[in-house]
Amino acid sequence: MIIRIVRMTFQEDKVEEFLEIFRDSKDKIRGFEGCRHVELLQDAHQPNVYSTYSHWESEAALNNYRRSELFGQVWPATKKLFAATAEAWSLKPVQV
Repeated sequence: MIIRIVRMTFQEDKVEEFLEIFRDSKDKIRGFEGCRHVELLQDAHQPNVYSTYSHWESEAALNNYRRSELFGQVWPATKKLFAATAEAWSLKPVQV
């Protein structure tokens, strides 16, 4: 399993536009083959900073999504609303 976290800082006047994009696409992303979970988180102290937190069956499943038509629609529309470059991490759970 891969956990993907993407932290995005939006122009303050573009937050509602981003939320609309997320509302319109979240179920499609959740339904994408290999996606187990997607949620949106808001920074506790910076209201224009959001992170997506998603679980993927594998890195291949995540990469298939990133090469998909859906991602090709959602990401460019989201990216144009940024106030800063997004940061992304792909993580694996560790059993200790």
